[in-house]
Amino acid sequence: MGFDISRAQEAVENGIAQAQELINDPSKIDDLLAGLEEKLKDVPLAGTMLADIPLMISMVRSYITKEYTQVSLKVIATMVSAFIYIVKKKDLIPDSIAVVGAIDDIAVFAIALKFVEPELKAYAEFRGSKLEAAEAASEWLEEQGTE
Repeated sequence: MGFDISRAQEAVENGIAQAQELINDPSKIDDLLAGLEEKLKDVPLAGTMLADIPLMISMVRSYITKEYTQVSLKVIATMVSAFIYIVKKKDLIPDSIAVVGAIDDIAVFAIALKFVEPELKAYAEFRGSKLEAAEAASEWLEEQGTE
């Protein structure tokens, strides 16, 4: 059973319905995201693509808490589907095979990332502008307290 990109895409697509159900239960999403963060500690580095995973996790959390809702449910479900595969599904290539075992996990993320990348960039901008606004408010409050 070798690696096949079409099987990785099928894994993402097949998880969408389950992802949509999970999205409606914040505690289950929290458990999934915590499991994903734990599993990622064992995944070898794979370039800059894996650098987007924390942003993806943050975007899902922000969507669930209604902090960021300017994104379609399909985008969120695609990310959650990839998370489900990584955390709960039987891998196309077992993770017990060093380095090679992470290839299917990385492929599933790559497929999900390709689909959600424009929305992820918009979310990163949202987070950046929110951080800037918080910093400006903090500076203003400090100025008000020093007079």
